[in-house]
Amino acid sequence: MWRWRLPRSLTAGGGAGGVTVPRAGLKKYVLPPDYSDITFPERTKLKFMDKVPAVPKVRREPRRLRDIRGPSREATNFTQGQYGILALGGGYLHWGHFEMIRLTIGRCMDPKTMFAIWRVPAPSKPVTRKSLGHRMGGGKGPIDHYVTAVKSGRLVVEVGGRCEFAEVKPFLTQVAKKLPFPAVPISRDGLEQMRREEEEKRLNNQNPWTFERIVTANMLGMRRYLSPYDLRLKGRYWGKFFLKHRV
Repeated sequence: MWRWRLPRSLTAGGGAGGVTVPRAGLKKYVLPPDYSDITFPERTKLKFMDKVPAVPKVRREPRRLRDIRGPSREATNFTQGQYGILALGGGYLHWGHFEMIRLTIGRCMDPKTMFAIWRVPAPSKPVTRKSLGHRMGGGKGPIDHYVTAVKSGRLVVEVGGRCEFAEVKPFLTQVAKKLPFPAVPISRDGLEQMRREEEEKRLNNQNPWTFERIVTANMLGMRRYLSPYDLRLKGRYWGKFFLKHRV
């Protein structure tokens, strides 16, 4: 049977003087991300935080748990950056934590294509401490240092610019592990997805015996053992801890 064939010189890899026949194909390229809506601040790096406030407080405050209990009402959404560190519990940040965050992020980020901003104020809450070997009594001790109270759900720092989440996640994870409360690096889309999953979990809950229903019905007289904070926060927060498995 007769077959039509190309000359040997025109076939793919046809010897020393062979010519490769090009094959047309459809190529799909991924569109590059659009950074046209990103505005860089005047200073791209984190500013230095003062160890002592400009006007120190003379009055020595008590250590109140309500400063770090429950969900945060401020700095819960992104303002300028696309990525950040989200607190999943309450705690206090002292000046050493601010320096650790500032130096780690400033050392790892590229100031030409990235920027970082604070979402927590400088230390302002005084913490007292008595000297070593001091006798008991004598009133409240002198002010030792200042701290910043952080509640669950608050953004500690934001990072943005012409960069992807995979570029900033390693050093944000390194910072989050050294904080005195549980925290995770997160992006804008990740924060919205996390909130959607929590709302979907609440709406699709198949267990009728929720904490709110049990407390409202006062089963086994449990209202005697619960505080007003448990009733208001519906059992999702235990002191400074956030119980994410509760619905």
